[in-house]
Amino acid sequence: MRVPLLLAVAAALGAAQPAAAGGSNYGIAPGAKPIVGKVSEWPVPTPEFARDPAIGPDGNVYIAVMHGNKIARFDTASRTFTEWDLPPGARPHGLLVDEKGTVWYTGNGNGTIGELDPKTGKVREHRTPSGGGGPHTIVLDDSGALWFTGQSGGFVGRLDRATGKITEYPMAGGPYGLAIDKQGNVWVCRMGANKLGKLDPRTGRTTELDMGAGTRPRRVAASPDGTLWVTLYGTGELAQVDPVAHKVVRRIDMPGRDAGPYAVTVDADGRVWANEIQTDTVAVLDPKTGKFRVIDLPSKGVGIRKAVIDGAGRYWYMGSHNGRLGVVE
Repeated sequence: MRVPLLLAVAAALGAAQPAAAGGSNYGIAPGAKPIVGKVSEWPVPTPEFARDPAIGPDGNVYIAVMHGNKIARFDTASRTFTEWDLPPGARPHGLLVDEKGTVWYTGNGNGTIGELDPKTGKVREHRTPSGGGGPHTIVLDDSGALWFTGQSGGFVGRLDRATGKITEYPMAGGPYGLAIDKQGNVWVCRMGANKLGKLDPRTGRTTELDMGAGTRPRRVAASPDGTLWVTLYGTGELAQVDPVAHKVVRRIDMPGRDAGPYAVTVDADGRVWANEIQTDTVAVLDPKTGKFRVIDLPSKGVGIRKAVIDGAGRYWYMGSHNGRLGVVE
């Protein structure tokens, strides 16, 4: 049963300003532009489950090549790729690029958070206290700390970039995607528990929000109005959450109807970009009208697992199945 659209979100949220870290806290504040619907794609040099793009301060796109054990960079001006090898067994999963151009990635295979200096190619690894845990998705909060999920280890991790110290906070349910709200709280998709987890970094206290049986929340993104948008992989919906009131504001059926909503991000105009991994489309929701615009991709069997909006408002995605980096303008 779908929850009907409620009244406007709390006034405090409406007055909030866009978060510095962007729609999904990946380091670059997203822009917005009129959507023409033009799609371009480029084959990556090592198409071995390449995934999870992130935008650098130079405007270039960085990619985790999970099975190839590399980080790749796409130069958006020359449209050429550069690759760096990572330590054996790292198997990078998620990544972001900080304000200095350092690439931070989750070493899903060896229980580390890695930092790559693209200028020198040098890599430094920070091992999780538990020694593993399957580091998964990584984000940046407004204080500069890195937060990541340990999907198989059942924890949320915080890395202090100045000291390299990692702190782990227990969180059951296969923690997956995560985002930071305007109050600095960390919201986590507990996919295996059908819940969202909320961690207050000031106290270490965790609470939860039940999303409903079979919902399987997968990824979450912060919106300029202060709300959060969550892909409900199990029920084929997008959910909007008010983090202050700690409740679901509304749930909206995705166009593909139970086609596996996966990646989600939000542009500067508050439009929600989400894909359904079982279709080769990207759906853009206008929250004001509740209507989607569906953009067909040129490839088949794409497999988008994460996507980001760059500072110019372009939507970048990586096809983990077809090995092609794409952009929607």
